[in-house]
Amino acid sequence: MNVLDFARAFFSDGAHWHGYDGIPTRFAEHVGYSLEALVIAAAIGLPVGLVTGHYGRGGNTLALIATAGRALPSFGLLVLMVIWLGLGMLPVMIPLVVLAVPPILVTTYEAVRSVDPSPVDAARGMGMPEARVLFQVELPVALPLIYSGLRTAAIQIVSTATIAAYVSLGGVGRYIIDGLYQKDYEKVVGGATLVAALALVTLAVFWAVSRLTVSPGVRRSG
Repeated sequence: MNVLDFARAFFSDGAHWHGYDGIPTRFAEHVGYSLEALVIAAAIGLPVGLVTGHYGRGGNTLALIATAGRALPSFGLLVLMVIWLGLGMLPVMIPLVVLAVPPILVTTYEAVRSVDPSPVDAARGMGMPEARVLFQVELPVALPLIYSGLRTAAIQIVSTATIAAYVSLGGVGRYIIDGLYQKDYEKVVGGATLVAALALVTLAVFWAVSRLTVSPGVRRSG
């Protein structure tokens, strides 16, 4: 059997669509883990990136943090967290958030720094407070690039959230881990296909959000 045969056999088996181990349940778990990690990473990365980008300070420090975050192996960090904290969601969230913060942080910083300084200077010349300059002048122009950082982080989280299955949690990684253990390659291929499908759905969601929230003029200039 080839990969397509394994995938066809997995998705055509009615037993995989029902119960606690069914595709809808595992898919929802995976989406839940991914959303939680993305929200936490965005809550850390966006404010820091916006403020440092607005004032133009801390770029080298952010680059250092990003390099360190990208260098950490997610699975190795997961193992350390499990040894330190025990089983549960927290040891899974930590490596996912550590993975996702760098692209959000650095891209947000670069997005704000890349805004044309002319309208920014004009807004300041009119006496506009710094917070309004950031959110009303810089942010609308920087939004497409900020979305690209969030999108990159989301794809990385979706792809890596399979590690939750290593510590007895759910998600579509459950099919990959259980399939390898049972030598059930239909499950392995099915789980990998679901991860790829979720990554594509994530891309589509960010495309739709960008179309709805980014000014047409900014899209054309980009």
